[in-house]
Amino acid sequence: MSFLEIRDLCLDVGGFELNNVDFRAEKGDYVALIGPSGSGKTLLLETIIGFYAPEKGKILLEGGEITAFSPDKRQISIVYQDHMLFPHMNVFENIAYALRKKLRNEKQVEAEIRQITEILGIGGLLHRKPATLSGGEKQRVALARSLVVRPKLLLLDEPFSALDTRTREKLRGLLKKAIHEYRTTVLHVTHDFEDIWMLANRVIVIRKGEVMQEGDPDTVFRRPSPDFVAEFLGTNVIKGEVKSRRGKLTVLEVEGLEVYSADLAEPGEKVTVSVRPEEIILARTAVESSARNTLRGKVSGILKKEHLVVVEVVIGSTEIKVVITPTSCEILDLEPGREIYAIFKASNARIISRTGIRTDWK
Repeated sequence: MSFLEIRDLCLDVGGFELNNVDFRAEKGDYVALIGPSGSGKTLLLETIIGFYAPEKGKILLEGGEITAFSPDKRQISIVYQDHMLFPHMNVFENIAYALRKKLRNEKQVEAEIRQITEILGIGGLLHRKPATLSGGEKQRVALARSLVVRPKLLLLDEPFSALDTRTREKLRGLLKKAIHEYRTTVLHVTHDFEDIWMLANRVIVIRKGEVMQEGDPDTVFRRPSPDFVAEFLGTNVIKGEVKSRRGKLTVLEVEGLEVYSADLAEPGEKVTVSVRPEEIILARTAVESSARNTLRGKVSGILKKEHLVVVEVVIGSTEIKVVITPTSCEILDLEPGREIYAIFKASNARIISRTGIRTDWK
């Protein structure tokens, strides 16, 4: 029996839908829900908390069905991007609002608020009104208000998306500390993959109301399901045919080039290989290294994203993306049309699908 069980959940609300959504989470899990905009992620959270009644399916928490419970009976909290604080109340009153429905003793209320505000670093803000707070401070208050009641399950709907990079990084650290302290199980809708690597132990990919793939972050990102999931996660997808086996390595033929993978496949199989952009390095010349793959191509595009640079490289008719630092980009003097070598290990070329063996292979 899992802590949270979502069984065949179906719902259609104004074009947003859930189609037989089925997954489980164990107590203490931090589950990241990712997918394109409009895929039903927020609708899923709002159905779990009880804002919508599913047309089909069940929601179980700690083994008991809560599908028909009203939101106030589920012991679930939710935090949205816009924090939704009461503007006429100060920070203390905002955090205490729901807690006072649970605890009648004011000294207990004060003790609980003192504990959560110390963890989230907002103890000095208790007498201030929301209008005087920064975006990061408001979100910490919203988190405090949701955690102070010690919910069985915490739902987060892109809580950091409106914040700057430095504030997001700080809040991730504070949230990680808080959920560890409160032993909270979390479902977190996000578009920021940093949330996943910093916080989550499980990932669920949703598209058009359906679960496309789930697993631990390493498996989902490094061995994504072909097609949609691989494309959505921004991994490089290379298609080729197995040419031979060389020791413990599989040799693929990709547009006349050899690509080595540490995953096993049989000669003649047509395979799809995934290579993460951050696992590729670039060099102006072919270099000797332990990496078995050195592919020559040309820079086709350069995109600067915050503290990273995404370099698009065309190799034959295949385009791959490589993530490097601005310093590396400057040292390599990269520009469109520049010849470049993409280098990656055989262990980073992961076979994610394969189809039939050629019968005429010799």
